Amino acid sequence: MVSLEDLSFMVRIEEKKESTKDKPIQKAKLPSKVYIPLIQHTGKECSSIVERREKVRVGQMIATSDSGIFSPIHSSVSGKVVDIADWPHPVLGRKKAIVVESDGGEESQTIDYRSQSEIEKLTAQQIREIVFEAGIVGLGGAGFPTHIKLAPPKPVDSFILNGCECEPYLTCDFRLMLEKTREILLGVGLVLKCLGARDVYIAIEENKPEAIKAFEREIQNSKFKIQILRSQYPQGGEKQLIKNILKKEVSSGSLPFDVGAVVHNVGTVFSIYEAVYLNKPLYERVITVTGKVLENSKNLLVRIGTPIKDLIEECRPLKEEPAKVIVGGPMMGASQYTLDIPVIKSTTGIIFFTEEEIEETKEEFCIRCGECIVSCPIRIYPNLISLAVENKRWDKASDYGAKDCIECGLCSYICPAKRSLIGAIKKAKIMIG
Repeated sequence: MVSLEDLSFMVRIEEKKESTKDKPIQKAKLPSKVYIPLIQHTGKECSSIVERREKVRVGQMIATSDSGIFSPIHSSVSGKVVDIADWPHPVLGRKKAIVVESDGGEESQTIDYRSQSEIEKLTAQQIREIVFEAGIVGLGGAGFPTHIKLAPPKPVDSFILNGCECEPYLTCDFRLMLEKTREILLGVGLVLKCLGARDVYIAIEENKPEAIKAFEREIQNSKFKIQILRSQYPQGGEKQLIKNILKKEVSSGSLPFDVGAVVHNVGTVFSIYEAVYLNKPLYERVITVTGKVLENSKNLLVRIGTPIKDLIEECRPLKEEPAKVIVGGPMMGASQYTLDIPVIKSTTGIIFFTEEEIEETKEEFCIRCGECIVSCPIRIYPNLISLAVENKRWDKASDYGAKDCIECGLCSYICPAKRSLIGAIKKAKIMIG
């Protein structure tokens, strides 16, 4: 076990995980309809390979692409394709989605589980192909296709399993670490076969002692090291983990493999286990559904494409109608305008806020205090990027580091002028391309 590290560029924020951290994962009810967007990952939008009125099965591939960075998409229910049309998207506004009406059955096209001897014979390339065919992406929120990170173009010395879950409210990763510890470690073994990494670090924040004990009980490989990290934000950021654990800096324009490291979220590694051991594509995931308006906040195993209005029904009765809905955590998540929004692969949680919890703020002029620069974990200039955006100087926004932003939201959180710095940076990234 490794001691606590020294941290810089981190803040301690109220965690608010009490309502769900002790709630075991429950299987959500099968939705009557799912709305499965054709883009749920970083990269190219997929194209449908099914047609209206076509019968589909659970786990059947229904959308893919023929080139570029992408991840295939699978049906999360068995039933009939009733439409392929624009639908609200939790991140991108509106995007084309495949609408499947469930027949209430569980007919699946997945084959029998692989035997241990079959798994041991798999090559690294075969594992990557299984992960690709299963449509696995980063489940910590980024949504980057996982098969690409399993084939780094440079040698990798270190693999970091990210179990920090530093966002307030969210506990889905914590519950996975408690309930699926052995399966996650089997997934780590598959990742190592692909990467050939020498060192393995299991990163867990100090506020999760139960998870630390769970891994201590299950770890049998002496090269697996549990790294206990302070409960600060944004501890779970990829670059922050590499800096705090390996003492290496991932510079602007570089990627983790440039310093010999790869980082995967615990949910992603669990999905790798399911794909290889169980022949199961990524058509469902664990999310946290929480908020003061809910009588019964929960950690739910949810089918991809389930509308969030269905999940409210899972947690009734309501104490009051939600005044604001965030998909993701409160720091990095996005506010929604409709409850028709579906769960996608990168959805980590849904938070329902009361009217009382919403702070009405008015943006003021930048007072040049520099707090956003001092607190930025990757040392860019949020205030200057914001001013560049106001003047549509996308070149200047790029010069000040907009493309390096990890969208942690710290700059907006600490800004005394209540400026929407993170919103400006997100806009700059889109305009810069």
